[in-house]
Amino acid sequence: MSLPDVIRLQEKFDLFSEHWQPKVIGELNGQHIRLAKISGEFVWHSHEHEDELFMVMQGKLLMRFRDGERRVGVGEMIIVPRGVEHLPVAESGEVWIMMFEPAGTLNTGNVVNERTVSQPERV
Repeated sequence: MSLPDVIRLQEKFDLFSEHWQPKVIGELNGQHIRLAKISGEFVWHSHEHEDELFMVMQGKLLMRFRDGERRVGVGEMIIVPRGVEHLPVAESGEVWIMMFEPAGTLNTGNVVNERTVSQPERV
């Protein structure tokens, strides 16, 4: 067995600047580990079969739900259960997030539009 690589998150985030374009940095038991930079508001969506984990690496994430909202700061995370409609928002400035979700999960879930990334780039 060869030794596993060390993944340096800062180096990975430095490789891209576009918003709402998740990048795959690794795989774990059928899960993608993805990074994204976000700014502004995304789209309301849900994932019928997948839970999603969002961990904030920089900035502050506002996660809206139809019946409330949660703010997630640096070093914090939120797990959105499957089937729950949500709207990720970067309220002020850019937010960097790391996500864990099953490989093949569309970033826009049940919505397909110009922000849908069906094959996220590996960095």
